[in-house]
Amino acid sequence: MNICVRYFASIKDDMGMGTVNIQVDDDITAGNLFDQLTSEIQYNGTVLIAVNHEYVDCSYKLKDGDEVAYFPPVTGG
Repeated sequence: MNICVRYFASIKDDMGMGTVNIQVDDDITAGNLFDQLTSEIQYNGTVLIAVNHEYVDCSYKLKDGDEVAYFPPVTGG
């Protein structure tokens, strides 16, 4: 299935890109996809996940055509 992945903030910097369209296997979760995509960079921080502009947890099962966004928690003052 085809998924659009968007990275933000420090994750975008670590990945060296902001957006990528990829083919993934059926039955993959948002958390498993992140682990696969970041295996080369060893990202150890906390990550927030949104699918189609709504927050989800790492067990969310992706569907064909989903847009997945990964970003670190945002803080402000």
